[in-house]
Parts: sequence; C-alpha cells; structure tokens
Amino acid sequence: MIISRRDFVRSAIVGSSYAAVLGSGSLSQALATDSPATPDTGNNACNTLLSHELRPLMGPTRQPLCDQYANQVLLIVNTASKCGFTPQFESLEILHQQYSDQGFKVLGFPSGDFRQELESEAEVARFCELNYGVSFPMFEKIHVTGDLAHPLYKALAEATGSYPKWNFNKYLVNRNGTAVSHYNSSILPTGDQIVGDIEALL
Repeated sequence: MIISRRDFVRSAIVGSSYAAVLGSGSLSQALATDSPATPDTGNNACNTLLSHELRPLMGPTRQPLCDQYANQVLLIVNTASKCGFTPQFESLEILHQQYSDQGFKVLGFPSGDFRQELESEAEVARFCELNYGVSFPMFEKIHVTGDLAHPLYKALAEATGSYPKWNFNKYLVNRNGTAVSHYNSSILPTGDQIVGDIEALL
C-alpha cells in the first residue's frame, strides 16, 4: 500500500512516538553546523523578503536569509516558550523532518511581543532542545508586530495583510521568496490546510 506524504505526517502525530519521528536532530547541532548550500536552480529568490539579515539563535553574526534559504519553500513562525500554542513546536519539527529533503524549511523566530517568551536566547535554545528536540533553524529574538517589528515581519505583513496577532502565526513563502499565505495560531502546522499548501509548492 502506498502512503501519501500527508498521511505520513498525520500518522506521525497520532500513531508514532515523537522520538522516533525526530531521529537524532538537536537544536545544538543545528546551531553549531551551517546548513548545506542550496543548489542553484537558476531562480533568483534573494528578493526583498529574504535579503533581511538575521542572526542564528545564540550565533555571532547576522547574514541574509537568502544565503542559505533561497529557492526553498519556507514556513516562518514567531515562537514563544510559555504559550498555550507552544506544543506546536512538536508538529513544526515533524514538518521540518518530513519535507526538508525536498527543499522545505521551518524558520523559527522567538519573540517576547506577547510576553510569553523566556528572557535570554540561551534559555530559549535550552527549552526548545530539551522539551521538543527542535532541529529546525531558530533565530535571534525579534519584535514581530507594531512599530518595532523587524523589517522581515513588516515585509511579511505587507505581503499578506496581517501582522501576527499572537504567538505561532505562520507565513508560507514560495521558492521565489514571496509570502503567499498567513495562518493564525490555531491552524495546526500538520493539519490538512498547511500540509496541502506546502505540498503544492514543493
């Protein structure tokens, strides 16, 4: 019997142990090792959205997102460690593991805008790794809404018509570096809507 990718994602949440789905990835490994260079597909995806420079969580220097994530499908998420939606880290990791070899990445951006994030980046990194085994890229703490919003989130809001209204809002970016969809906190990362939209772009 052939199992579709969507059915695999769903079964990973319902029927499998989380540890088995994640394998051996860890946030500390992700922070310590640069991602492999993205193959050149001839598509210039280093547009305004991905030209913004950001620093990896606890990393020393900022670099444009397009240096590592051009020509990939991205799900950009503002995260927080003390939110009712924090368990979505688990399904975000499942998405990342399932589709990363097809040119997909989850990018996490911790934010204290809704007063539910830990103070230091070290605390955030430790929380994500110990509690959820996060291996997808996480970045510096930033503002994601209002006048102080990071330029990346201003660009996302301009493209989609919406700033995050709470933690764990999600923005889907296509291989051209264009934000094509916004999902609020209650839309599950591994639900049919987001999974279907990701698969349509891969």
